[in-house]
Amino acid sequence: MKEVILSADGDSIVYLVPDAVAYNLEDYCLEFCSNWLRNSPDAEKYRNDGILCYTEKDFIDYLNVYVFPDCESKMLKNLGWTDLRDNLPAEYKDYPYFNF
Repeated sequence: MKEVILSADGDSIVYLVPDAVAYNLEDYCLEFCSNWLRNSPDAEKYRNDGILCYTEKDFIDYLNVYVFPDCESKMLKNLGWTDLRDNLPAEYKDYPYFNF
């Protein structure tokens, strides 16, 4: 398990995720928001009159339920608003980061 930072145009949140996700964060995030949310019948609740409504928490739920059900991802720390990574504390500067 590795730490990553996720946001959805808000606070930057540190999550613990499977290694595969951390090493390929952009791929997993894009699969979630570009494919799964648009095409899976399980994602219907995120579709509202043609508009997708979701946050990084929904991505974590997706990982836990559909991708890595035996390896729970979880929130570790809210870093607050970091201006979409520009103002991350020094100890988090090299963490994989994705903003939805």
